[in-house]
Amino acid sequence: MNATIDRRLCEIRGKVESRERLSVDDGLYLDQHADLATLGELANIVRERKNGNVTYYNVNEHLNPTNVCVYRCTFCAFRADLKSERGYTMSDEQILERADEASERGCTELHIVGGLHHQKPYEWYLNIIRIIHQNYPDLHLKAWTAVEWDWFSRVTGRPTQELIAEMKDAGLGSLPGGGAEIFHPDIRPKICEYKADAGDWLRIHREAHELGLHSNATMLYGHIENIEHRLDHLARLRELQDETDGFQTFIPLAFHPANTRLDHIPKPSGLTDLRTMAISRLMLDNFPHVKAYWVMLGMQIAQVAQSYGADDLDGTVVHEKIYHDAGSDSPQEMTVREIRRLIEETGRVPIERDTLYHEIIREPGRTWTKGRKLLVEA
Repeated sequence: MNATIDRRLCEIRGKVESRERLSVDDGLYLDQHADLATLGELANIVRERKNGNVTYYNVNEHLNPTNVCVYRCTFCAFRADLKSERGYTMSDEQILERADEASERGCTELHIVGGLHHQKPYEWYLNIIRIIHQNYPDLHLKAWTAVEWDWFSRVTGRPTQELIAEMKDAGLGSLPGGGAEIFHPDIRPKICEYKADAGDWLRIHREAHELGLHSNATMLYGHIENIEHRLDHLARLRELQDETDGFQTFIPLAFHPANTRLDHIPKPSGLTDLRTMAISRLMLDNFPHVKAYWVMLGMQIAQVAQSYGADDLDGTVVHEKIYHDAGSDSPQEMTVREIRRLIEETGRVPIERDTLYHEIIREPGRTWTKGRKLLVEA
């Protein structure tokens, strides 16, 4: 390593240690010149400053009410046409059966996203939230990506913030981070044409935050984008978080090409996964948490990621379909015992959380209570 590179890396290290914000140029420099060990070391400083030596997980299930979708995103293997043999739409009874299963398993969260069914009105989606909340009020409902909210607005002609408020009254608890993909205008139209653009995605999350709802954020990497596009994406998220402080968790999502129109692109390597995780943690200085989503990363990389900026492993994730349809070979679910073992093997302390990062304390008989808010850094 020459003296100029060494000096610049020392300057960036100084910024990290003194809690000074990194610039996009700093992020680009790290990607081009920092080795993996250095990136992990720097990201771990931020990770432990914010969340100590713990790794969080939750007990959750996924509900994808339909895979019929009006959009044809090139990266998606989940969607189906209305008349496709793969297409399905769940009935109210099936939806409540899934919610009952989640409740019986001791879940604290139901993660609800799906296709944009062009023959189902907005009221069908609203009813899903309403009937689950009425029957299982203890389940936190994290529902509908910004792309879905944009679609609801298009089919109703109503403002998205009005729709979010209506769903909140019906039992909506928070928003997931899906649909962000890559914000950059050179990339987004090529992978998800016609879908809500970057401005819409950010606006919808801003509106949710203004209504008092928290949300997550994601980034799909490892397809046709490059580091400049990823850094642009992270910078836009950081700017909105400065404004609203409404994001809880950032989840970098590794692209799975199988069964998509981009199946000629190789899946991101473990090295890319860890570098992306670390740079995300370093750039998103105002995000409390960064998640290593084991469904997409695989369990081994998700474990290693706990030393590269991640402090969350997600949860039990029963019935996940979107990424398994795209070739994910991870299990369909994990038990709490398995999750805790994976965390303990990394040298971290496992703590169960709810969606809003309150500690969950399990009592005999499968009852649970909420404990303290899980934030180390003020």
